[in-house]
Amino acid sequence: MKLLVIILACLALAAADTPGNCLYEDIRGTWTFLETERLGDNTISCDELGPVVHTKTLTLSFPNTATDELGNAGTWTLIYNQGFEVNINERSYFAFSYYEGDWFSSTSYCDRTFNGWSRDKTVRNWSCFSAQKNTKVPPRVSARRDQRSLDQLYRNDRNLIQMINAAQTSWRAMAYPGFEKYTVEEMHRRGGGRRSAPSPRPSPARASPQQKARVSLLPKSFDWRNVSGVNYVSPVRDQGNCGSCYAFASMANLESQVRIATRNQRQDVFSPQDVVSCSVLSQGCMGGFDYLIAGRYAQDQGVVAEECNRYTGTDSICYSSQSCARTYVSEYVHVGGYYGACNEEAMLEALVTTGPISTSFEVYDDFYYYQGGIYHHTGLRNDFNPFEITNHVVLVVGYGVDERTGEKFWTVKNSWGAVWGEDGFFRIRRGTDECSIESMAVQVTVIP
Repeated sequence: MKLLVIILACLALAAADTPGNCLYEDIRGTWTFLETERLGDNTISCDELGPVVHTKTLTLSFPNTATDELGNAGTWTLIYNQGFEVNINERSYFAFSYYEGDWFSSTSYCDRTFNGWSRDKTVRNWSCFSAQKNTKVPPRVSARRDQRSLDQLYRNDRNLIQMINAAQTSWRAMAYPGFEKYTVEEMHRRGGGRRSAPSPRPSPARASPQQKARVSLLPKSFDWRNVSGVNYVSPVRDQGNCGSCYAFASMANLESQVRIATRNQRQDVFSPQDVVSCSVLSQGCMGGFDYLIAGRYAQDQGVVAEECNRYTGTDSICYSSQSCARTYVSEYVHVGGYYGACNEEAMLEALVTTGPISTSFEVYDDFYYYQGGIYHHTGLRNDFNPFEITNHVVLVVGYGVDERTGEKFWTVKNSWGAVWGEDGFFRIRRGTDECSIESMAVQVTVIP
Protein backbone atom coordinates (compact mmCIF):
# COMPACT_ATOMS: atom_id res chain seq x y z
CA MET A 1 0.00 0.00 0.00
CA LYS A 2 2.81 2.45 0.87
CA LEU A 3 4.46 1.86 -2.50
CA LEU A 4 1.15 2.54 -4.25
CA VAL A 5 0.81 5.83 -2.38
CA ILE A 6 4.26 7.00 -3.51
CA ILE A 7 3.68 5.98 -7.11
CA LEU A 8 0.31 7.73 -7.24
CA ALA A 9 1.87 10.83 -5.71
CA CYS A 10 4.26 10.90 -8.61
CA LEU A 11 1.61 10.46 -11.27
CA ALA A 12 0.53 14.07 -10.95
CA LEU A 13 -0.38 16.17 -13.94
CA ALA A 14 2.54 17.67 -15.81
CA ALA A 15 3.06 21.31 -14.86
CA ALA A 16 4.14 24.24 -17.00
CA ASP A 17 7.85 24.74 -16.37
CA THR A 18 9.39 22.40 -18.97
CA PRO A 19 7.45 20.14 -21.35
CA GLY A 20 9.17 17.18 -19.69
CA ASN A 21 7.00 14.55 -18.02
CA CYS A 22 9.00 11.89 -16.15
CA LEU A 23 7.36 9.89 -13.36
CA TYR A 24 8.66 8.14 -10.26
CA GLU A 25 9.11 4.71 -11.84
CA ASP A 26 10.91 6.31 -14.80
CA ILE A 27 13.56 7.66 -12.46
CA ARG A 28 13.87 4.88 -9.88
CA GLY A 29 16.76 2.56 -10.76
CA THR A 30 20.51 2.64 -11.41
CA TRP A 31 22.16 5.61 -13.14
CA THR A 32 25.64 6.49 -14.37
CA PHE A 33 26.68 10.05 -13.50
CA LEU A 34 29.36 11.72 -15.66
CA GLU A 35 30.88 14.67 -13.78
CA THR A 36 33.48 17.34 -14.60
CA GLU A 37 36.29 18.59 -12.39
CA ARG A 38 35.05 20.11 -9.11
CA LEU A 39 36.75 23.49 -9.41
CA GLY A 40 33.83 25.84 -10.12
CA ASP A 41 31.73 28.22 -8.07
CA ASN A 42 28.04 29.19 -8.20
CA THR A 43 28.56 31.12 -11.44
CA ILE A 44 29.44 27.94 -13.34
CA SER A 45 27.76 27.42 -16.73
CA CYS A 46 26.79 23.86 -17.60
CA ASP A 47 25.59 24.60 -21.13
CA GLU A 48 28.52 22.41 -22.22
CA LEU A 49 29.53 19.45 -20.09
CA GLY A 50 33.31 19.63 -20.55
CA PRO A 51 35.84 16.85 -19.83
CA VAL A 52 34.52 14.07 -17.59
CA VAL A 53 36.71 13.48 -14.54
CA HIS A 54 34.41 11.58 -12.19
CA THR A 55 32.14 8.65 -13.11
CA LYS A 56 29.70 7.49 -10.42
CA THR A 57 27.10 4.71 -10.38
CA LEU A 58 24.13 5.67 -8.22
CA THR A 59 21.09 3.51 -7.48
CA LEU A 60 17.89 5.39 -6.59
CA SER A 61 15.63 3.13 -4.53
CA PHE A 62 12.20 3.25 -2.87
CA PRO A 63 11.21 5.47 -1.25
CA ASN A 64 14.13 7.96 -1.24
CA THR A 65 17.38 6.02 -0.69
CA ALA A 66 20.42 6.57 -2.93
CA THR A 67 23.49 4.31 -2.84
CA ASP A 68 26.75 4.48 -4.77
CA GLU A 69 28.93 1.68 -6.14
CA LEU A 70 30.82 1.48 -2.81
CA GLY A 71 27.66 1.07 -0.74
CA ASN A 72 27.60 4.60 0.65
CA ALA A 73 24.04 5.78 1.30
CA GLY A 74 22.29 9.09 0.71
CA THR A 75 18.88 10.38 -0.31
CA TRP A 76 17.09 11.44 -3.46
CA THR A 77 13.80 13.07 -4.38
CA LEU A 78 11.81 13.60 -7.55
CA ILE A 79 11.05 17.24 -8.35
CA TYR A 80 7.44 16.73 -9.46
CA ASN A 81 7.83 15.35 -13.01
CA GLN A 82 10.64 17.69 -14.04
CA GLY A 83 13.88 16.25 -12.71
CA PHE A 84 15.50 14.86 -9.57
CA GLU A 85 17.96 15.76 -6.83
CA VAL A 86 20.46 13.39 -5.18
CA ASN A 87 22.35 14.08 -1.95
CA ILE A 88 25.19 11.65 -1.25
CA ASN A 89 28.82 11.71 -0.04
CA GLU A 90 28.40 15.34 1.11
CA ARG A 91 27.53 16.43 -2.44
CA SER A 92 24.24 17.51 -4.00
CA TYR A 93 23.25 16.87 -7.63
CA PHE A 94 20.31 18.30 -9.59
CA ALA A 95 19.33 18.03 -13.25
CA PHE A 96 16.18 18.39 -15.33
CA SER A 97 14.97 15.30 -17.17
CA TYR A 98 15.64 15.37 -20.91
CA TYR A 99 13.03 16.21 -23.54
CA GLU A 100 12.90 17.39 -27.13
CA GLY A 101 10.35 19.76 -28.63
CA ASP A 102 8.26 22.51 -27.07
CA TRP A 103 4.88 23.05 -25.42
CA PHE A 104 3.04 22.35 -28.66
CA SER A 105 4.69 18.99 -29.30
CA SER A 106 7.35 17.27 -27.21
CA THR A 107 8.86 13.90 -26.35
CA SER A 108 10.30 13.08 -22.92
CA TYR A 109 13.35 10.81 -22.68
CA CYS A 110 13.27 9.93 -19.00
CA ASP A 111 16.35 7.70 -19.00
CA ARG A 112 18.69 10.68 -19.36
CA THR A 113 19.06 14.24 -18.13
CA PHE A 114 20.08 17.61 -19.41
CA ASN A 115 23.41 18.84 -18.06
CA GLY A 116 22.96 19.56 -14.37
CA TRP A 117 24.81 21.13 -11.44
CA SER A 118 26.69 19.51 -8.58
CA ARG A 119 28.35 21.07 -5.54
CA ASP A 120 29.30 20.06 -2.04
CA LYS A 121 27.24 20.66 1.08
CA THR A 122 29.15 23.87 1.80
CA VAL A 123 27.97 25.19 -1.60
CA ARG A 124 31.52 25.13 -2.96
CA ASN A 125 33.53 23.00 -5.39
CA TRP A 126 30.95 23.14 -8.18
CA SER A 127 30.91 20.89 -11.24
CA CYS A 128 28.65 19.95 -14.13
CA PHE A 129 27.24 16.48 -14.75
CA SER A 130 24.87 14.50 -16.90
CA ALA A 131 23.21 11.21 -16.02
CA GLN A 132 22.09 8.18 -18.02
CA LYS A 133 19.89 5.43 -16.63
CA ASN A 134 21.34 1.94 -17.06
CA THR A 135 18.00 0.61 -18.34
CA LYS A 136 15.96 2.08 -21.16
CA VAL A 137 12.70 3.96 -20.54
CA PRO A 138 10.27 4.23 -23.49
CA PRO A 139 9.92 7.81 -24.76
CA ARG A 140 6.72 9.62 -23.73
CA VAL A 141 5.12 11.72 -26.50
CA SER A 142 2.87 14.61 -25.50
CA ALA A 143 -0.32 15.58 -27.28
CA ARG A 144 -0.20 18.50 -29.69
CA ARG A 145 -1.77 21.70 -28.34
CA ASP A 146 -3.59 24.51 -30.11
CA GLN A 147 -2.43 28.08 -29.42
CA ARG A 148 -5.19 29.96 -31.26
CA SER A 149 -7.87 29.72 -28.56
CA LEU A 150 -5.43 30.97 -25.91
CA ASP A 151 -4.85 34.35 -27.62
CA GLN A 152 -8.39 35.66 -27.10
CA LEU A 153 -9.25 37.95 -24.19
CA TYR A 154 -10.47 36.29 -21.03
CA ARG A 155 -14.11 36.89 -20.12
CA ASN A 156 -15.74 36.26 -16.75
CA ASP A 157 -18.34 33.52 -17.11
CA ARG A 158 -21.26 34.88 -15.08
CA ASN A 159 -23.36 31.79 -15.77
CA LEU A 160 -20.65 29.64 -14.20
CA ILE A 161 -20.52 31.98 -11.21
CA GLN A 162 -24.28 31.63 -10.71
CA MET A 163 -24.01 27.84 -10.95
CA ILE A 164 -21.20 27.77 -8.36
CA ASN A 165 -23.17 29.84 -5.86
CA ALA A 166 -26.33 27.80 -6.46
CA ALA A 167 -24.58 24.44 -6.14
CA GLN A 168 -23.14 24.86 -2.63
CA THR A 169 -22.86 27.20 0.38
CA SER A 170 -19.32 26.51 1.60
CA TRP A 171 -17.82 29.33 -0.48
CA ARG A 172 -18.86 32.26 -2.66
CA ALA A 173 -17.92 33.14 -6.23
CA MET A 174 -17.83 36.53 -7.94
CA ALA A 175 -16.60 38.12 -11.17
CA TYR A 176 -13.31 40.05 -11.14
CA PRO A 177 -13.41 42.75 -13.84
CA GLY A 178 -9.64 43.17 -13.57
CA PHE A 179 -9.15 39.68 -15.01
CA GLU A 180 -10.59 40.77 -18.36
CA LYS A 181 -7.47 42.77 -19.21
CA TYR A 182 -5.64 39.44 -19.64
CA THR A 183 -5.74 36.95 -22.49
CA VAL A 184 -6.74 33.37 -21.78
CA GLU A 185 -3.06 32.44 -22.05
CA GLU A 186 -2.12 35.08 -19.47
CA MET A 187 -4.85 33.94 -17.09
CA HIS A 188 -3.57 30.45 -17.63
CA ARG A 189 -0.12 31.57 -16.48
CA ARG A 190 -1.57 33.17 -13.36
CA GLY A 191 -2.86 29.73 -12.42
CA GLY A 192 0.44 27.99 -13.07
CA GLY A 193 0.76 27.58 -16.83
CA ARG A 194 0.09 24.92 -19.39
CA ARG A 195 -0.34 21.27 -18.58
CA SER A 196 0.00 18.07 -20.49
CA ALA A 197 -2.69 15.39 -20.58
CA PRO A 198 -4.23 14.43 -17.20
CA SER A 199 -2.82 11.49 -15.27
CA PRO A 200 -4.18 9.82 -12.11
CA ARG A 201 -4.45 12.26 -9.23
CA PRO A 202 -1.74 12.17 -6.52
CA SER A 203 -2.56 10.91 -3.05
CA PRO A 204 -0.92 12.04 0.20
CA ALA A 205 1.14 9.58 2.23
CA ARG A 206 -0.63 7.81 5.07
CA ALA A 207 0.01 9.42 8.47
CA SER A 208 1.93 7.32 10.97
CA PRO A 209 0.67 6.82 14.55
CA GLN A 210 3.58 9.00 15.74
CA GLN A 211 2.53 11.84 13.41
CA LYS A 212 -1.06 11.62 14.60
CA ALA A 213 0.04 11.67 18.23
CA ARG A 214 2.16 14.79 17.75
CA VAL A 215 -0.56 16.60 15.80
CA SER A 216 -3.10 15.86 18.55
CA LEU A 217 -1.10 18.20 20.78
CA LEU A 218 -1.33 21.14 18.37
CA PRO A 219 -3.89 23.93 18.84
CA LYS A 220 -7.28 23.62 17.17
CA SER A 221 -6.50 26.65 15.01
CA PHE A 222 -3.37 28.63 14.22
CA ASP A 223 -2.47 31.58 11.99
CA TRP A 224 0.95 33.19 11.49
CA ARG A 225 -0.84 36.49 10.79
CA ASN A 226 -1.83 36.62 14.44
CA VAL A 227 0.46 34.86 16.91
CA SER A 228 -0.23 36.53 20.25
CA GLY A 229 -1.21 39.63 18.31
CA VAL A 230 1.88 39.65 16.04
CA ASN A 231 1.80 39.24 12.23
CA TYR A 232 4.70 37.35 10.63
CA VAL A 233 3.29 37.27 7.07
CA SER A 234 4.37 39.81 4.45
CA PRO A 235 1.83 41.76 2.34
CA VAL A 236 -0.04 40.12 -0.54
CA ARG A 237 1.35 40.90 -4.02
CA ASP A 238 0.13 40.45 -7.60
CA GLN A 239 2.07 38.37 -10.11
CA GLY A 240 0.23 39.91 -13.10
CA ASN A 241 0.26 38.02 -16.39
CA CYS A 242 3.54 36.16 -15.72
CA GLY A 243 3.50 32.54 -14.56
CA SER A 244 5.64 33.43 -11.56
CA CYS A 245 3.47 32.10 -8.72
CA TYR A 246 6.34 29.79 -7.73
CA ALA A 247 8.65 32.81 -7.29
CA PHE A 248 6.09 34.80 -5.27
CA ALA A 249 5.27 31.86 -3.01
CA SER A 250 8.97 31.12 -2.55
CA MET A 251 9.77 34.73 -1.64
CA ALA A 252 6.73 34.84 0.67
CA ASN A 253 8.01 31.70 2.38
CA LEU A 254 11.43 33.27 2.96
CA GLU A 255 9.94 36.61 4.01
CA SER A 256 7.94 34.92 6.76
CA GLN A 257 10.89 32.82 7.87
CA VAL A 258 13.05 35.94 8.23
CA ARG A 259 10.33 37.73 10.21
CA ILE A 260 9.96 34.77 12.57
CA ALA A 261 13.72 34.29 13.01
CA THR A 262 14.29 38.00 13.80
CA ARG A 263 11.03 38.55 15.73
CA ASN A 264 10.03 41.03 13.03
CA GLN A 265 13.21 43.07 13.34
CA ARG A 266 13.69 42.33 9.64
CA GLN A 267 10.65 42.68 7.38
CA ASP A 268 12.24 42.05 3.99
CA VAL A 269 10.31 41.91 0.74
CA PHE A 270 12.35 39.78 -1.66
CA SER A 271 12.53 40.01 -5.44
CA PRO A 272 10.52 37.51 -7.55
CA GLN A 273 11.94 39.19 -10.67
CA ASP A 274 15.45 38.18 -9.68
CA VAL A 275 14.22 34.57 -9.78
CA VAL A 276 12.27 34.97 -13.05
CA SER A 277 15.20 36.64 -14.83
CA CYS A 278 18.23 35.02 -13.23
CA SER A 279 17.53 31.49 -12.06
CA VAL A 280 18.59 28.58 -14.29
CA LEU A 281 16.42 26.37 -12.05
CA SER A 282 13.18 27.84 -13.38
CA GLN A 283 11.59 28.70 -16.72
CA GLY A 284 10.85 32.35 -15.96
CA CYS A 285 7.27 33.34 -16.75
CA MET A 286 6.52 29.77 -17.85
CA GLY A 287 6.82 28.42 -14.33
CA GLY A 288 9.01 26.76 -11.74
CA PHE A 289 8.97 24.96 -8.39
CA ASP A 290 9.24 26.30 -4.87
CA TYR A 291 11.50 23.38 -3.89
CA LEU A 292 14.06 24.57 -6.42
CA ILE A 293 13.62 28.31 -5.65
CA ALA A 294 12.81 28.75 -1.94
CA GLY A 295 15.16 25.81 -1.45
CA ARG A 296 18.02 25.13 -3.85
CA TYR A 297 18.29 28.57 -5.48
CA ALA A 298 18.09 30.36 -2.14
CA GLN A 299 20.85 28.11 -0.82
CA ASP A 300 23.06 28.26 -3.90
CA GLN A 301 22.65 31.88 -5.06
CA GLY A 302 20.67 33.65 -2.36
CA VAL A 303 17.76 36.05 -2.86
CA VAL A 304 17.79 39.84 -3.02
CA ALA A 305 15.46 42.63 -1.90
CA GLU A 306 12.69 43.84 -4.19
CA GLU A 307 14.37 47.22 -4.73
CA CYS A 308 17.45 45.43 -6.09
CA ASN A 309 15.49 43.94 -9.01
CA ARG A 310 11.96 45.32 -9.17
CA TYR A 311 9.16 43.20 -10.53
CA THR A 312 8.25 43.66 -14.20
CA GLY A 313 6.51 40.33 -14.80
CA THR A 314 8.54 39.69 -17.95
CA ASP A 315 11.29 37.33 -19.05
CA SER A 316 13.84 40.13 -18.95
CA ILE A 317 17.63 39.93 -19.01
CA CYS A 318 19.15 39.08 -15.63
CA TYR A 319 20.20 42.17 -13.71
CA SER A 320 21.08 42.40 -10.04
CA SER A 321 23.52 44.89 -8.62
CA GLN A 322 26.62 43.26 -7.16
CA SER A 323 26.22 45.53 -4.14
CA CYS A 324 22.87 43.97 -3.20
CA ALA A 325 22.92 41.86 -0.05
CA ARG A 326 21.70 38.28 -0.42
CA THR A 327 19.75 36.12 2.01
CA TYR A 328 20.30 32.35 2.05
CA VAL A 329 18.72 29.21 3.46
CA SER A 330 20.66 26.51 5.27
CA GLU A 331 18.17 23.68 4.73
CA TYR A 332 15.20 22.87 2.50
CA VAL A 333 13.06 19.77 2.20
CA HIS A 334 9.73 18.49 0.93
CA VAL A 335 7.42 18.30 3.93
CA GLY A 336 7.58 14.68 5.05
CA GLY A 337 11.16 14.31 3.85
CA TYR A 338 10.78 13.72 0.10
CA TYR A 339 8.30 14.13 -2.74
CA GLY A 340 5.49 11.67 -2.02
CA ALA A 341 5.73 11.74 1.79
CA CYS A 342 3.52 14.80 2.42
CA ASN A 343 0.16 14.67 4.22
CA GLU A 344 -2.09 16.83 6.40
CA GLU A 345 -0.36 15.83 9.63
CA ALA A 346 3.13 16.56 8.33
CA MET A 347 1.95 19.95 7.06
CA LEU A 348 0.31 20.85 10.37
CA GLU A 349 3.43 20.00 12.33
CA ALA A 350 5.76 21.84 9.95
CA LEU A 351 3.49 24.89 9.81
CA VAL A 352 3.28 25.36 13.58
CA THR A 353 6.87 24.45 14.46
CA THR A 354 8.82 26.02 11.58
CA GLY A 355 6.60 28.72 10.03
CA PRO A 356 4.52 29.16 6.86
CA ILE A 357 5.09 26.53 4.16
CA SER A 358 4.72 26.88 0.42
CA THR A 359 2.69 24.25 -1.43
CA SER A 360 1.22 23.48 -4.83
CA PHE A 361 -2.32 22.59 -5.81
CA GLU A 362 -4.52 22.16 -8.87
CA VAL A 363 -6.36 25.27 -10.05
CA TYR A 364 -9.72 24.60 -11.72
CA ASP A 365 -11.96 27.10 -13.52
CA ASP A 366 -14.13 27.74 -10.47
CA PHE A 367 -11.18 28.80 -8.28
CA TYR A 368 -10.56 31.96 -10.32
CA TYR A 369 -13.94 33.29 -9.10
CA TYR A 370 -13.35 32.61 -5.39
CA GLN A 371 -14.58 35.47 -3.18
CA GLY A 372 -14.66 33.95 0.30
CA GLY A 373 -15.47 30.92 2.40
CA ILE A 374 -13.87 27.47 2.45
CA TYR A 375 -13.04 26.52 -1.11
CA HIS A 376 -13.54 23.08 -2.61
CA HIS A 377 -13.70 22.19 -6.29
CA THR A 378 -17.34 22.08 -7.35
CA GLY A 379 -16.72 20.05 -10.50
CA LEU A 380 -18.26 22.87 -12.55
CA ARG A 381 -16.25 23.91 -15.61
CA ASN A 382 -16.15 26.84 -17.97
CA ASP A 383 -17.19 25.55 -21.41
CA PHE A 384 -16.04 28.67 -23.25
CA ASN A 385 -12.55 29.39 -21.94
CA PRO A 386 -10.22 26.50 -22.87
CA PHE A 387 -8.53 26.16 -19.50
CA GLU A 388 -6.68 23.02 -18.56
CA ILE A 389 -5.90 21.89 -15.04
CA THR A 390 -2.95 23.90 -13.75
CA ASN A 391 -0.47 23.76 -10.92
CA HIS A 392 -0.28 26.86 -8.73
CA VAL A 393 2.15 27.58 -5.88
CA VAL A 394 0.93 29.41 -2.77
CA LEU A 395 1.85 29.91 0.91
CA VAL A 396 0.01 28.15 3.74
CA VAL A 397 -0.03 30.48 6.75
CA GLY A 398 -2.57 28.86 9.05
CA TYR A 399 -5.41 26.43 9.63
CA GLY A 400 -8.68 26.20 11.51
CA VAL A 401 -12.19 24.80 11.78
CA ASP A 402 -15.40 26.57 10.74
CA GLU A 403 -17.41 26.95 13.96
CA ARG A 404 -20.72 26.81 12.07
CA THR A 405 -20.17 23.71 9.96
CA GLY A 406 -17.19 21.97 11.58
CA GLU A 407 -15.39 22.03 8.22
CA LYS A 408 -11.59 22.00 8.54
CA PHE A 409 -9.56 24.40 6.39
CA TRP A 410 -6.12 25.73 5.50
CA THR A 411 -5.57 29.51 5.34
CA VAL A 412 -3.48 30.32 2.28
CA LYS A 413 -1.77 33.42 0.84
CA ASN A 414 -2.20 33.84 -2.93
CA SER A 415 -0.37 36.14 -5.39
CA TRP A 416 -3.31 37.65 -7.29
CA GLY A 417 -3.50 40.93 -5.36
CA ALA A 418 -5.39 41.97 -2.23
CA VAL A 419 -8.68 42.60 -4.07
CA TRP A 420 -9.04 38.89 -4.81
CA GLY A 421 -10.58 36.46 -2.32
CA GLU A 422 -10.34 37.28 1.37
CA ASP A 423 -7.95 40.25 1.13
CA GLY A 424 -5.68 38.18 -1.11
CA PHE A 425 -5.96 35.02 0.99
CA PHE A 426 -8.24 32.01 0.67
CA ARG A 427 -9.37 29.10 2.77
CA ILE A 428 -9.52 25.59 1.34
CA ARG A 429 -10.75 22.28 2.72
CA ARG A 430 -8.22 20.52 4.93
CA GLY A 431 -7.74 16.80 5.47
CA THR A 432 -9.18 15.69 2.12
CA ASP A 433 -6.19 16.62 -0.09
CA GLU A 434 -8.49 19.09 -1.84
CA CYS A 435 -7.08 19.82 -5.31
CA SER A 436 -3.88 17.98 -4.22
CA ILE A 437 -2.94 20.75 -1.77
CA GLU A 438 -1.58 18.19 0.73
CA SER A 439 0.72 16.42 -1.72
CA MET A 440 3.89 18.54 -2.12
CA ALA A 441 4.57 21.24 0.48
CA VAL A 442 8.06 22.70 1.06
CA GLN A 443 9.70 23.95 4.26
CA VAL A 444 12.97 25.86 4.55
CA THR A 445 15.33 27.12 7.23
CA VAL A 446 16.50 30.67 6.53
CA ILE A 447 19.80 32.26 7.59
CA PRO A 448 18.67 35.68 8.97
